[in-house]
Amino acid sequence: MSTALFVSPHLDDVAFSCGGTLAALKAKGWTVALVTVFTRSVPEPRGFALQCQTSKGLGPEVDYMAVRREEDQAFAACMGVDQVVWGGLEEAPHRGYASPEALFQPPRPDDGIEAKVAECLTPLLWELKPDRVFVPQALGSHVDHVQVVRAVKGLGIPENQVLYYRDTPYAVRQPKAHPDSAVPQGLRPLAVDITEHLPKKVEGCVRYGTQLAFQFGGVDGLTRTLTAFHRREAQTRGQPGAAEVFLTE
Repeated sequence: MSTALFVSPHLDDVAFSCGGTLAALKAKGWTVALVTVFTRSVPEPRGFALQCQTSKGLGPEVDYMAVRREEDQAFAACMGVDQVVWGGLEEAPHRGYASPEALFQPPRPDDGIEAKVAECLTPLLWELKPDRVFVPQALGSHVDHVQVVRAVKGLGIPENQVLYYRDTPYAVRQPKAHPDSAVPQGLRPLAVDITEHLPKKVEGCVRYGTQLAFQFGGVDGLTRTLTAFHRREAQTRGQPGAAEVFLTE
C-alpha cells in the first residue's frame, strides 16, 4: 500500500490547494497523512495576532487555533485522512511579524522557525516512509509557507518523491507568482485530473468555516472560485475537466 504525506503550513492550505488530489489518492487505496505545521494556541493574543482572529468574526476570548484544529479534524473525517498531525508551532503573527505586509516579506533574521519545522517533519518521514510528499511552492511568499518549503529542502527527501503544490488561494489571486527559490529549478508541471473529486474537495474545504468569508466570500464563493480555477488549470494544460497542478521531476 502506498503512502502520501501532505504538508500544510496552516490549517487549510492542503485542503484549498490540493484537496482534490488527496481525495483521488484516497479513492485509489493510498494511506493519506496530513501534517499541519503552525497550529499552536497562544493565550491572550494582542496586536496584529489578535486582529487575525477578530477579522474572522471571533472575539478575543476565543481560542482561535483550537477552533481551527476542530475544523481540521472535520476536514480529515470528511476526506478519510488516515493520520492527522499538528506540529504545534506558532504562526508568524506570534513570531514578530506585526502587520499584513510583514507576512509577505522575506523571513526575519531572528526567526529561527525553519529548524523547528524540520524537527517537526523529520520523525514523520521516518515513521511513514511516504512514497509521495506534497509541499507548498510558497506562491504569494507568505513567510510561513516560505519557511516550510525551505525546511523541506534540507530533509533529504528524494526529489522524485516530492510534488510542490500551487498554494491556493494565492495562485488564484496572483496567477503569475513564482515559486520560492528553495523549489528546485527545472521541474516539470504535472496536471492531476480531479474532475471526479472536485465536489469532494469542495465538501472538505467547507469544513474550514472560519476562513470561508475572509478568503472566498462564503461557501458559494468558495465553490465558484475553486471550480473556475481548477477548470482553468486543466484548460491551460490542454486537458478537459478540472485539474490540480504540481511541480515535480
